[in-house]
Amino acid sequence: MTQPVMKLEDILQVLPHRYPFLLIDRVLETVADQRILALKNVTFNEAFFQGHFPGRPVMPGVLIIEAMAQAGAILAYATDPGMKDKLIYFMGMDKVKFRRPVVPGDQLILEVTNLHRSSRAWRMQGKALVDGKVAAQAEVTAAW
Repeated sequence: MTQPVMKLEDILQVLPHRYPFLLIDRVLETVADQRILALKNVTFNEAFFQGHFPGRPVMPGVLIIEAMAQAGAILAYATDPGMKDKLIYFMGMDKVKFRRPVVPGDQLILEVTNLHRSSRAWRMQGKALVDGKVAAQAEVTAAW
């Protein structure tokens, strides 16, 4: 595996999220204004597995989409360092599809690409992959 572009310590300097809501462990690749590839190691120790679902743990789909959005936020911050002190918010989610469950032990690869950028918002397409297969996909819009 190649060296990460950003390790956890670097991500904590960029994103405002903290445990239990930080859903990015590493950034593997970034092309400013275009694309980001990030990683989330899904472990049984995640707090949400206590209730989703007892005896059959499955990562909630909304958290997979949130992980995509966090990766997208890192891309936005990497593209425009002047945004460092601005908080990015969800505006919308479209074309959301869940293809397969994400379970403890999976490594979630988040691939997010820029579809459109304006002075106050980004529209991105995200895919969450496990073992090279799409587990979830969505288009997300965010603004600051």
